[in-house]
Amino acid sequence: MPKKFKNGFKEKITYENLYKAYLCARIFKRYRYDVIKFNLRYEEKLNLICDKLKNGIYNFGEFREFYVYDPKKRRILAAPFEDRIVHTWYVKEFIEKIFVPTFISSSYACIKKKGMHKCALDVKKAMCNMRKKYPESYVLKMDVAKFFDNIDRNILFNIIKRKISDRNFLLFTRKLLNSSKKYDKKENVSIPIGNFSSQMFGNMYLNEVDKYAKEKLKCKYYFRYMDDTCVICKNKKEARDILFKLTIFYAEKLHLLLNNKTEIFPIKNGVNFCGYKITCKGYMNLRNKGKKRFIKKIKKVRKLLEEGKITVNDVKKSIAGNIGYIQIANVDNLVKKYLYLEKENSGK
Repeated sequence: MPKKFKNGFKEKITYENLYKAYLCARIFKRYRYDVIKFNLRYEEKLNLICDKLKNGIYNFGEFREFYVYDPKKRRILAAPFEDRIVHTWYVKEFIEKIFVPTFISSSYACIKKKGMHKCALDVKKAMCNMRKKYPESYVLKMDVAKFFDNIDRNILFNIIKRKISDRNFLLFTRKLLNSSKKYDKKENVSIPIGNFSSQMFGNMYLNEVDKYAKEKLKCKYYFRYMDDTCVICKNKKEARDILFKLTIFYAEKLHLLLNNKTEIFPIKNGVNFCGYKITCKGYMNLRNKGKKRFIKKIKKVRKLLEEGKITVNDVKKSIAGNIGYIQIANVDNLVKKYLYLEKENSGK
C-alpha cells in the first residue's frame, strides 16, 4: 500500500507559506487593479486568509467568466486574486509535494523541468529509436473530448482521498472542487479552465491512465502533455490493441471519451505534437499556429512595455518559456524578434 498522509493540513497554514503563494500568484499580474488593491494591505489580508483557513471558514468568491478563441473557443473561469493565492498555496504545499512525485516520468504538463519542448524532444528521440528497430512502426495519438468540462469531481476526490486522509484537508478540497459547481452542465462534472489548481488536478486525474498504460499495458514509448497523448508502437496491430484497451479504461474508470482527433498512422508520416511537426529523421518544425501565437505574445508584451505597465525583466520572465519552445525548431527569424525586443528596451 502507498504511504497515506493522515495529517498536517493545519500545520501548512502559515503566513510564510501564504506569502510565498502570494508572490507566485501575482507574477505577470502586478498591474491589474485587483492585485494593486490587494498589494496595498497585503499583510493584513494574508493574515485574514490565514485565520479563515485555520478556522475552516474560508469561502471562495465568484468567478469572472469570459471566453478566449485561441486556437478554439474556450470558456475561462478566472478566480478572484485572493482565491488564486489560496489555489497556489494548495498546489505548492500539497499537490506538488505529495502527488507530483507519483507521476510517471513521461508526464510533462505543469511540471518543473518538463514542459512542451522537453516532451517534443523526447518524442523525437523515441521516434528515431523505434524507426531503427521497427521500420514499419506506428504512432497512436489520442486527445480527450472536452477534457476539463468532463472531469468527474467525485472520481477526482476519491483519487485524492487514496493518498491523503487528513479530515480538514479533505473538507477543504471538497469545498475547492465545488467552488465552480454553479457552472456545471452536468452535476459534479467539470473543473474550471483558468484555475491554477485545475492544471494539476487534470494531471492527477490522467495519472490513472498513465499508470495503467505503463504498468499494465507495458507501453515503452508513452508520452502525455495534459490530455494529449502519443504512443509509439511496433506495428499497427499493437497500436489498435492499445487504443482499444485505453478507450475502455478512459470510459469506465474516468468517464472520459476520446475525440475525433484520435488517430493511428505510420511513423514515417511524422506527428503533430506539442505544437511541433516531429519526424523520425530528427527534424522538428514549429507549426503555423505556434508561430502565430508567439508573434501575438511578442506584440502584446511589446505594447505593455511601451506603455510602462511591465519591465524588461517582466518581459523576459513572461516569454522565457516561449523562447525555449521556439529555439529547438527552425525559426531563427522569431528568435531575432525577441532579441530585437530585448536590445531595443535594454535601457528601460
